[in-house]
Amino acid sequence: MLFRSAEVKKQYNDAGVTIDIVKYDGIIQFSDAVMDYAFTLAKTVGARAISCELPVNQVDAAKRLGQFAEKHGLMMGFHGHTQMTPAIWEQAFALGKNNGANLDIGHFVGGNKTSPIPFLKQHHDRITHLHVKDKTLQDVNVPFGKGDTPIREALQLIRDNKWNIQATIEFEYPVPQGSDRMRELAKCVEYCKQCLVG
Repeated sequence: MLFRSAEVKKQYNDAGVTIDIVKYDGIIQFSDAVMDYAFTLAKTVGARAISCELPVNQVDAAKRLGQFAEKHGLMMGFHGHTQMTPAIWEQAFALGKNNGANLDIGHFVGGNKTSPIPFLKQHHDRITHLHVKDKTLQDVNVPFGKGDTPIREALQLIRDNKWNIQATIEFEYPVPQGSDRMRELAKCVEYCKQCLVG
């Protein structure tokens, strides 16, 4: 019921919460009718993009989703884990002008063994949002500031260039003994704030 979607959007807006990205699991298997509904729903609640997992070498899926994204005036933010390479995203970009990337800067470091900054600079207009986490080049999740992920540089690039890229903290490192998830998440938020001070 799409009229309920408008009500949901109003409730979130009244609470000061913006719905920017909607993620659908299993969207690749949606029928055309369900796909149209999913895109209409996302647009109705105010999203500018849809995020989903893109299995490696899913050319047909990337093309189909790109067509629906263009039809509905939304972006696709394709997400992948350590197996995602710049070449896979670039192939998806070539299959639809509304195809973009949900760039996980930690997974990029862990999987590609290099910085995501050149990819971010080159394709900033195709990146819908970042997942922010810290990883080592050996693909180990660590507390923010302890790994090889250039969190500070990525956040400052977005800020300084006023790119329309949302940055979302994705908490994945093991909770240290004597702490808890919420305390560690607060440390992540503070780390990101400090990155943006300089």
